[in-house]
Amino acid sequence: MSLLEEIQRRRTFGIISHPDAGKTTLTEKLLLFGGAIQEAGAVKNNKIKKGATSDFMEIERQRGISVATSVLAFIYKDKKINILDTPGHKDFAEDTFRTLTAVDSVIVVIDVAKGVEPQTEKLVEVCRMRNIPMLVFINKLDREGKDAFDLLDEVEQKLGLRVTPMSFPIGMGYDFKGIYNIWEKKINLFSGDNKTTISEGIEFDDVSNPELDNVIGDEAAETLREELELVYEVYPKFDAQEYLNGTLQPVFFGSALNNFGVKELLDAFIEIAPTPQPKKAEERLVDSKEEKMTGFVFKIHANMDPKHRDRLAFVKIVSGTFKRNAPYLHVRNGKKVKFSSPNAFFAEKKEIVDESYPGDIVGLHDTGNFKIGDTLTEGEKLNFKGIPSFSPEHFRYVNNADPMKAKQLYKGLDQLMDEGVAQLFTLDMNGRRVIGTVGALQYEVIQYRLEHEYGAKCSYENLHVHKACWVEAEDEKSEEFKEFKRVKQRYLAKDKQGQLVFLADSAFTIQMTQSKFPSIKLHFVSEFK
Repeated sequence: MSLLEEIQRRRTFGIISHPDAGKTTLTEKLLLFGGAIQEAGAVKNNKIKKGATSDFMEIERQRGISVATSVLAFIYKDKKINILDTPGHKDFAEDTFRTLTAVDSVIVVIDVAKGVEPQTEKLVEVCRMRNIPMLVFINKLDREGKDAFDLLDEVEQKLGLRVTPMSFPIGMGYDFKGIYNIWEKKINLFSGDNKTTISEGIEFDDVSNPELDNVIGDEAAETLREELELVYEVYPKFDAQEYLNGTLQPVFFGSALNNFGVKELLDAFIEIAPTPQPKKAEERLVDSKEEKMTGFVFKIHANMDPKHRDRLAFVKIVSGTFKRNAPYLHVRNGKKVKFSSPNAFFAEKKEIVDESYPGDIVGLHDTGNFKIGDTLTEGEKLNFKGIPSFSPEHFRYVNNADPMKAKQLYKGLDQLMDEGVAQLFTLDMNGRRVIGTVGALQYEVIQYRLEHEYGAKCSYENLHVHKACWVEAEDEKSEEFKEFKRVKQRYLAKDKQGQLVFLADSAFTIQMTQSKFPSIKLHFVSEFK
C-alpha cells in the first residue's frame, strides 16, 4: 500500500470528558466493535475482577479513574483507528492537554444526567483554540437524565459549540426505547441485556411508516415524529467541511455501558473524521503527505512493565514512514539514533512494528535521551509547537521515608519527573527537594508508583509557595542579579534542567520583586524545556 493510501486509512483521535462520564467504558466498547477484545471490562469501584483494558496502571484499577493517557489501536472496516484515552480528572489535565497535540479529532463524552461539567468546558476550550474537529457523544441514556433538547442547548451555550444531532433518543431513562439514527435514517431499539455483546437493532427507513407505532407504541412514535420535525427545523444540516474546520459539531446519543449507539457513532466517525493532518513546526508547516519522516514526543511513561524497568517515549508520526532500524536525527541532541524495537500499542500489550505511518503512535524504548516535545526527523531541524508545560500550583517537600532506599528514590523521582507527572526543584540553600504539581492527587500517584515500581518510600511536608517563576537575568554578572540572589536565597531552587527558579510565596512578592529588580524577568512557564 502506498503512503497516501496508508494516510487515508488512518484516524487518530482522543476521548475527553469530566471524570465518570463513561469515557473509558466508551473506549472499551469501541475496541469491542473493532474485534480487539472479546468482552468489555467495567470500570466500577473494583467490584468486577476484570478491569478496563485502557486502565493498566494498578492505581487506576483501584481508584476506578484514569491517571495516564493510554494508547489503543485497532482495525475497523479496513480503517486503522488510534485512540488516545485521556484522564478526565482535573489533577491530570496536563497529560490530557499534551495528548491533544497528538490527535486529529476528538470525541467529547457527556453524562446525560449531569450535563456539561467544568472539566469538559476546560478541555473543549483547548480543542476550540486549536480548531480540532469534535464529535459529541451524550452517554448513559438508560438512566434518568435531562431532556435531549435541554442538553443540546447546554452544549451550545456552555461549550460555545454549534451542534447538529446525528441521532436522537426515543424516550429517556425508564422510558428509553431506542435511538433514531438521523445519519443513516434507521431506528435501533434498545434492550437492556446486551452489555457485553453487540446487538443489531430493527431498522426503519421512514418514521411516517405506521409500523413504527406497533413497534414502539403510539405515544412514543408520535413524540419522535414531532421531535424530529423540530430537529430538522432548528439545527443546521450536517456539513462535513464545517465539521473538519471545527465550526460544526455532530452529536450522537447512546449508552456505552449497554453498548447502545456506539456502533452508529463509530460508523459515522470513520466516514467523516479527518485523516492525519499537517502540523505546525516553528520553522514551517509539515504536511502529513511528505515523504520524509517527522515525529514528536508527546508523552513519556516509565515502567510500562514494572518487572522490566522500561521507559517508553510515545511518538506521534507527523509525516513520512517511520522504519525500524533506520537512523533518525534527535533534533535537540543533534545525534542520529536507531530503534530496533519500536512498539505499537494495545493498552499495555505491545508489539514490535517494522513500519508506521502518519497518525500512528509509536513507543520507543528510551534510556533517558528523550524529553517531552523532542522531535525526530530524517535530518531537517524542526521543532513542533504547542506542547505545554505548566507552572505548578501545589508544592511539597519530599522526604525519604526509608534511608536504605535513597538510590531507588532518586532514580524513581528522576524518571517520573521526565514523564511530566510533576516538576522537581532542588533548593539552593540546603539541597532539599520540592515537588510541584498541577493537581494534589498527583502526590498520591507519585507515592504509590515510587513504592510499587521502584521499591522506595517517601513522605511529604507542606511548603507555602504561590508560584514557581523561572528566572532570566539580562546580565548574570550584574550587581542587581547578585543582590537578587542574596536577598532571595532562601527561595531559590534549580529545576531538573538546572535552570534557576524563584519559589514565590504570594502574588504580591512577585510584584515587589519585579519592581525592585527590573532587569530580571520572571517566567511562569518553563521556556527552557
